[in-house]
Amino acid sequence: MPAMLKEKSQNHLRNVGARLDSIDARILIALDADARLSVSDLGRTVGMSAPSASERVRRLQAAGVIRAFTLDVDTRALGYQIRALVRIRPLPSKLHLVEKLIQNTPQFIECDKITGDDPFLARLVVRSIEEMDGVLEALSEHAVTSTAVIKGSSVPRRLPPLPE
Repeated sequence: MPAMLKEKSQNHLRNVGARLDSIDARILIALDADARLSVSDLGRTVGMSAPSASERVRRLQAAGVIRAFTLDVDTRALGYQIRALVRIRPLPSKLHLVEKLIQNTPQFIECDKITGDDPFLARLVVRSIEEMDGVLEALSEHAVTSTAVIKGSSVPRRLPPLPE
């Protein structure tokens, strides 16, 4: 592919909210189901040659559509029986300190900055209520927290709607 056409193709994906065609969508669906697919298996799944499928994946990566190939771990299988969502509101002038505390606490496995009164929404995993109390207590002099224990997931992580 000529460099100019290649650049235009990459910019096309990057600049238009990642406008995908049906082959790109099938690639994403296949990789979402099994990110460990070999390139030849991926090509067969989407009806392309392995080199063509590989080039498509590379373009999706370059465009920022595919950011990583990840691992989905069941935290309960590792002994973390309690999962919770924690809204965290730092006390005045403690925002950056609280953000560092969250980043440095391994039981917080995910955290988003959000709008509203509570700037952080974090996902917490712990082995016991006592462990959860200890984690939240460490934040208590710097932030107010509101915790909801997760009972189950109605919608596991999934892809957004893609073109057909």
